[in-house]
Amino acid sequence: MRIGALIGLLGGLLLSTTFVAADPPGGCPPGLAKKDPACVPPGLAKKGPPYRVGDRIDGDYRRIDRPWRYGLDRDGTYYRIGDQVVRVDEETREVLDLIGAVGAVLD
Repeated sequence: MRIGALIGLLGGLLLSTTFVAADPPGGCPPGLAKKDPACVPPGLAKKGPPYRVGDRIDGDYRRIDRPWRYGLDRDGTYYRIGDQVVRVDEETREVLDLIGAVGAVLD
């Protein structure tokens, strides 16, 4: 009985030290430790808006027709870029204002 308990105890200690030794320092895998932000999986890392106020839109965008239907200014020019809505200068395509997420604006 004592020998069985002793073997179980030693086996438990051996397994626990093996698992602790296998974990990288800080509990973060080496590949994620090098990412920015560190230790956050790519799907969970929040990205900033694709454009900032003052930037010129040159990429993939979709113009929002009849913006007043969504509570936006009738005279404004609005683009949907990914999942963001921005107000732009119609002539220069310069971002004037970051409105918000598509789901919050267009729903």
